[in-house]
Amino acid sequence: MAENQESTLPQSPPRPEQEDPDPPTPRSGQPPRSSPATAPEHRSTVRSLLRLWPYARVIRWRLAASISAALVAMLSVLVVPLVLGRIVDGPIAHHDLSALWPLAGALLLLGLVEAGLFYTRRVVLAGPLAGLETAMRGDLYAKLQRLPVSFHDRWASGQLLSRATSDMFTMRLFLAFPLVFLVVNSLMFAAGTAVMFVLDWRLALITLLPAVPLIVLTRHFESGYSLAARRAQDQTGDLATVIEESVLGIRILKAFGRHRTMAERFRSQTHELRETELHKAGLLANLWAVIVGLPELALGCALAVGAYLVAQDELTTGTLVAFLSTALALRWPVESLGWLLAYANEAATATDRYFEVLDEPEDGGAPAPAAKADATAATATATATAGTDEGIRLTGVRFRYPDAPDDTPDLLCGIDLHVRRGETMALVGATGSGKTTLTALLPRLYEATGGTITLDGRDIREIPRARLRELVSVAFEEPTLFSASVGENVLMGAPDASPEQLRRALDTAQADFVERLPAGTETQVGEQGLSLSGGQRQRLALARAVVGDPAFLVLDDPLSALDVHTEALVEQALREVLGSTTALVVAHRPSTVLLADRVAVLADGRIAAVGTHQELLRSCAVYRELMSGEAAPVLEGSPAR
Repeated sequence: MAENQESTLPQSPPRPEQEDPDPPTPRSGQPPRSSPATAPEHRSTVRSLLRLWPYARVIRWRLAASISAALVAMLSVLVVPLVLGRIVDGPIAHHDLSALWPLAGALLLLGLVEAGLFYTRRVVLAGPLAGLETAMRGDLYAKLQRLPVSFHDRWASGQLLSRATSDMFTMRLFLAFPLVFLVVNSLMFAAGTAVMFVLDWRLALITLLPAVPLIVLTRHFESGYSLAARRAQDQTGDLATVIEESVLGIRILKAFGRHRTMAERFRSQTHELRETELHKAGLLANLWAVIVGLPELALGCALAVGAYLVAQDELTTGTLVAFLSTALALRWPVESLGWLLAYANEAATATDRYFEVLDEPEDGGAPAPAAKADATAATATATATAGTDEGIRLTGVRFRYPDAPDDTPDLLCGIDLHVRRGETMALVGATGSGKTTLTALLPRLYEATGGTITLDGRDIREIPRARLRELVSVAFEEPTLFSASVGENVLMGAPDASPEQLRRALDTAQADFVERLPAGTETQVGEQGLSLSGGQRQRLALARAVVGDPAFLVLDDPLSALDVHTEALVEQALREVLGSTTALVVAHRPSTVLLADRVAVLADGRIAAVGTHQELLRSCAVYRELMSGEAAPVLEGSPAR
């Protein structure tokens, strides 16, 4: 049932944060501190929990059945004191054992009914809640796949992992138990209060005297506990990030002997989390002491007054026993209030954290007015050159990272570049000049700040993202493989490719080592492909880029991890592939540059020169420096990436 629900995802502008300094420190995956999500004092617990309704609505009848079963079971508990009163005033007072057995049987029957109803409550809700959790986790995962790269740049993976695991469990458990008993206990308390007033209104008033201070205390507790709950859940996410980085970077930690440093960071994070959890425990302990102490004190006073009334023949012993039994039956609804409120706040915080991700915009937000104006002007320019606009054309393209300091210039400022259809263009520039960023703009991994990019005359913003990424295939500088087989990793570039296309792509990338693997293309490469060498991973990444015969190919220094002999073989095979596609190749070495028909030099955020390799050697001093290895890298602290 739960798999069929729909959810509405509000939009809010993204705010990426700066990259981490070196040595690395765990990034906070939390949204900016000014976000309402990180200020629980301004949010309503009830309003946060109501956001679960689109999911819970699907199982509303199961929830209602579970609440009804629990309510009847709890109300049956209130019948027990009345039966006890009848026993005291009847069979016991009159020494009539024959009248005792029916009443004792009624007590046994009430116990069986209560047990059966609680069993029914769990059975009715267990399956649907598991389905609901599965649906919510599926929505979260799907959302993460649709979010732009800028979102993943600023969010630590541990924060996302904790939202998909521990936060999900917290929300499901809230729907299974605290939600049910917040409703049931409230109704039971109201019914029990009515019974006490019927039995004796004087004793009932004495018993209810702590109600006002308890209401004030719980409101104060809720405001403080919600802050602590949010802090603890965010710290759990940060701790998950530290663990993940330690596991994925274990080779680096061991190679440089930095395991003690990471262990100290881990201990520091766990200490912070421990302090927060102890603070939460202290808040709950204080509340619990008052919640338990005040009602017990009031019950003691009611007992004393009741005994006096019995002595004055104003109250029967059976009625006093029934009253006290009813009051004792209400201890659980009252004493559980602290725990239920605490868990409700935990669930509200988990819900806020969950919807922080679902509320993120998928398109990076609307462009700024200046960007719109630039885009309009660039579109007019592109229209004027429509006859020559086949291939890849960048017109007035600007870009800056959202987290770049305000006093720094744009990373790319007015890029004008035309790669003709069927042409291979090499892109060269100093380290940090923005080459990788420029290539990431073509498949819209990042959105250009201004200007236009067209593919065969069509603005990439008008092309659906799924279709755009079918047209543009990318091989990144850092090859990433998944815990899957060799074939599955390569075919991510074209899921419908034939076995012949897979073999041709592996041949192009000179990935003949695959044949020597235990199961060939069915061999599992392990997490991140760490069972393979760097050169092997890079060749598989290259094969993934070319397997689908893409119309546009973007290669970011695809041969950097290869030895000279393998590089020569790959270059020879690549020439055939590049002859049938339009390609932009980031190059750092002359051998890679020679694959291109022309070369573009990127310097100071602009295209400084375009020409053939020989032409640029003669006419462009920057290019000569780059090819001779004498170019200075971009200074540290530059926003370039």
